[in-house]
Amino acid sequence: MGNYFQTVVDLDATHANARTLADSGLHWLVGEGIVRAELTACVLGAPSGHPPGPSWAKAVGQEDWEPSDGLRIETSRTVFDCGQGEPRFAVCPRCAGRADFYTDRLEEIEGAWEPFGEAISAWSDTGSAAVACPRCRRSGDLTAWTWSDDYFAFGYLGFEFWDWPDFSPGFLEGLSRALGGHRTVLMEGKL
Repeated sequence: MGNYFQTVVDLDATHANARTLADSGLHWLVGEGIVRAELTACVLGAPSGHPPGPSWAKAVGQEDWEPSDGLRIETSRTVFDCGQGEPRFAVCPRCAGRADFYTDRLEEIEGAWEPFGEAISAWSDTGSAAVACPRCRRSGDLTAWTWSDDYFAFGYLGFEFWDWPDFSPGFLEGLSRALGGHRTVLMEGKL
């Protein structure tokens, strides 16, 4: 079985404005009836979160089932990931070349992951990191790389919903507007 999550990451939030943006997003979510304002023990791995509201279905594409868990909001520098598995490749922001971590037969390519792992650790510690592309050899901001299956996102604000049906595009657009029109990315995962 397992638990599924969907995280909407604000790519434009900074350390300085993450809390204010989180409040704006939560205000919109509560106002729409998608989540409740009160905190309860409704999220995996955290002491509390916001349970689904009476109008939770406004957020989803299909009412396949009623959400069993709630929303946790992360407002610190975070390497957001999809949980199980690992990315197979990353795409360079400069040349659009792929940095493959596995062969076509899913065998690990020795040494391919290390520069990325080091950059991720550096970004987690400092909020800044670059990695050199194995194809074009130019260094690029780690946060500008794209990942297979949208496996990673780097940011200061994430809305993590546990065990909800898939979100609708309209909901994602509305949340982005509530965040001042910031760029957002939806990450889906399972633990």
